[in-house]
Amino acid sequence: MSPSARSSSRHADSPLPLEMTVERKVPLGDSIITISTVSSTAKLAEDKKKEKSFGDEYDPFAERNLDNAYSDVGALAHLLKSSLGSGILAMPNAFRNAGLAFGMVATLFVGLICTHTVQILVKCSQELCRRTKVPFLGFGETAEAAFKTSCFERLRSYSKFARNFVVLAILSTYYGSCCVYVVFIGESLHKVCGYYVPWMNDLDVRVYMVVMLPVFLGLVLVRQLKHMVPVSVAADVALLVSLVITLYYTLSGVPSASERDLIAPVSQLPLFFSTVIFAMEGIGVVMPVENSMKNPQRFLGCPGVLNITMSIVVGLYAIIGFCGYLKYGPDTEGSVTLNLPSDEPLAQSVNILIALAIVLTYGLQMFVPNDISLTLVMEKVPPHRAELVQYCYRIGTCLATVAVAVAIPKLEPIISLVGSVFVSTLGLFCPAVLETVVFWEDGMGRLNWRLWKNIFIAAFSIFGLVTGSYVAVLEIIRTYSG
Repeated sequence: MSPSARSSSRHADSPLPLEMTVERKVPLGDSIITISTVSSTAKLAEDKKKEKSFGDEYDPFAERNLDNAYSDVGALAHLLKSSLGSGILAMPNAFRNAGLAFGMVATLFVGLICTHTVQILVKCSQELCRRTKVPFLGFGETAEAAFKTSCFERLRSYSKFARNFVVLAILSTYYGSCCVYVVFIGESLHKVCGYYVPWMNDLDVRVYMVVMLPVFLGLVLVRQLKHMVPVSVAADVALLVSLVITLYYTLSGVPSASERDLIAPVSQLPLFFSTVIFAMEGIGVVMPVENSMKNPQRFLGCPGVLNITMSIVVGLYAIIGFCGYLKYGPDTEGSVTLNLPSDEPLAQSVNILIALAIVLTYGLQMFVPNDISLTLVMEKVPPHRAELVQYCYRIGTCLATVAVAVAIPKLEPIISLVGSVFVSTLGLFCPAVLETVVFWEDGMGRLNWRLWKNIFIAAFSIFGLVTGSYVAVLEIIRTYSG
């Protein structure tokens, strides 16, 4: 943990300077934001009058610096930006592995669970902020504080492990997503180049991934986030335009629903669940948004920023998945953009735009895990070697993601593997465990419905992890051996 992060996690009765500004960099979707707070021991008595929401208890909301805080609309926009990514293009393939009827119902079910796990994570973080008297906590810090303040003394010794586990899950999710991006890019370029230059159609998709390596390296070597802002804007515009054009094609000339399976074979369902979880789950960006709101108490509740955002996200994912599979049926590709007509310039522009959007997003997505992991790595590196180590680390992680993508050049199984292993663990299992640990003393006994609810969520996560991983690995082995 960096010095600034350690400072922000101190207990309120620890010795502090008279006034200190604490800044922390935290990931927000495809970017990183800085959250600032001002701690002052001389003003504690004065600040008590700010504690309106919780009586005499510590009010973390009153201690946050609101100078650059988001409005409710701004927080909604950031959550939508982070949730509506390239994963939405994989939803028609998810429906192919579920069927029209089961896919629609199950998508709404998974959306409900994902929304709930985000809610309980935020509730745990807010409660732990009051207990530990700090203005905000990240995901990893929430896990550490949950175990450190547990009523079970045996669990307290696992606080560091809990934090490291969550951080590892976040890093794995981001790096795994980057592997998916490389495959997306390779397949999109293969289709476009193969159409306009016929002899390039005979090239393996892996060739396109390797050819793009210099571009990837150039993006990951950018060390200042401010230089990536134009990149982020361009990626968002390209993705939005490609999504609109894709909707135009999927909604035109739609066949009858009777021509499609309503329920797919049971053996395909693990691929559906892992793909949906990968596409929909955005729990890694939730805490930065909540920590940066002017009115964080409006994040939860009804309607609340979170519920409005997730309603829009789940609705769009269900519509895209349903219409995409209804249109293309069993021929649906890992990314629905690959199903668009090859002989129409408008359709080809989608593959170009989506490849551009994902290339640009790759650099932003790699920035987050590299920033987090380098903070830990550089603590053990001598100052005179810091520059060399940092460049080598960035190049090494880039080469690793491309190597994984080259080894597994098929999109569906790698999405399923990332979704089942990393995203389900981070987005489902961890929040269920944290709520149980944090609120155990508040009536969460053996007969309490919340305990059994969390057991179900944790079991669902483990079931998805095991079955999704098994099926995805079989697909990977079949692809690699072929």
